[in-house]
Amino acid sequence: MTSVVVEPAPTRVAGGRLADDARALRVVWKRELIRFGRNRLRIVTALVQPVLFLFILGTGLSPILTAGGGFSFRTFMFPGVVAMTVLFTSIFSAISIVWDREFGFLREMLVAPVHRWSLVLGKCLGGATVATIQGAIMLALAGAVGVPYSPPMLAAMVGEMALTAFALTAFGVLVASRMAQVESFQVVTQFFVLPMFFLSGAVFPLSHLPTWLGVLAKVDPLTYAVDPLRRAVFAHVRLPPALAHTLDPGVTWAGWRLPVGLELAMVAAAALAMLLVAVGQFSRPD
Repeated sequence: MTSVVVEPAPTRVAGGRLADDARALRVVWKRELIRFGRNRLRIVTALVQPVLFLFILGTGLSPILTAGGGFSFRTFMFPGVVAMTVLFTSIFSAISIVWDREFGFLREMLVAPVHRWSLVLGKCLGGATVATIQGAIMLALAGAVGVPYSPPMLAAMVGEMALTAFALTAFGVLVASRMAQVESFQVVTQFFVLPMFFLSGAVFPLSHLPTWLGVLAKVDPLTYAVDPLRRAVFAHVRLPPALAHTLDPGVTWAGWRLPVGLELAMVAAAALAMLLVAVGQFSRPD
C-alpha cells in the first residue's frame, strides 16, 4: 500500500512586507473614520466654539474694527475660524492614543508584526481626514459671512486645510506618544494650542503689531497655515485696497511678503519633521 505524503501548506509570517504595512495603515485610518462617524455628538460640539467665535465675537468686533468700511469683520475671521476648527479637531484626535494606552489596546497594536511608522502614519492620516471633514463643514457657512461660494476658492481651502490638519495631527500624536494619562495630555496641549491659535492672526490682523508680538506671530507655525487660507478668501472678496492691506498684510520677513507656496512648504516640512519624531518615539521601548 502506497502511503501519501501531504506537504504542509506554505506559511508566511506577517510583517516585513510593504503590503502588510499598507494594510495596517488602512486599518488605523479607517478606525478613525468609524469612530468619528459613530460619534455624532462630537461632530456637533466641535462646531459650537467656532460658530460662537464667528457670529458672536465677529459681530461684536465688526462695528469697531471696520467702522465705515462697509466690511464685516466676520468675513475677516472666517479663515481663522476654519483654521480653529481644524486645529482643535486635529490636536484632540490624538487623545485616543492615550485612551488606547490606558486600556491596553495600544500595546496590542504595537506588538503587531508591522513597522511602527505605518501605525503612526495611519493615525495621522485618520486624524487629518477627520479634521478636514470638520473644517469642510464650516465652509458651508461661508455665504452667511459674506464669503462667496467659489469652487476654486473652496478647493484651495480644502487642500490647505488637509495639509494643516496633517501637521497638527502629527504634533498631537507626538505629544501623546509619551503621555500616560488623559489629563496630562489635555494640560500640555492647552498650553500649546491656545497660544498657537491667538498668535496666528486668526482673530486679529498681523499689521501694525508691537515688535514683540509680531516676532511671536512669525515664530508660531500656525501663522503660516492661517495666512494661505485668508489669502484664498480675500482673493474672492471685494473691499477697498487700503482696508485689504490692513486686514490681509500677509507674513513678511524684512519687508518681503512670503508667497503662499513657501508658506505651505514650511507647513509640510514641519509636518514631516513631527511625523518622523513621533515615529521615533513610538519605536522606543516603553
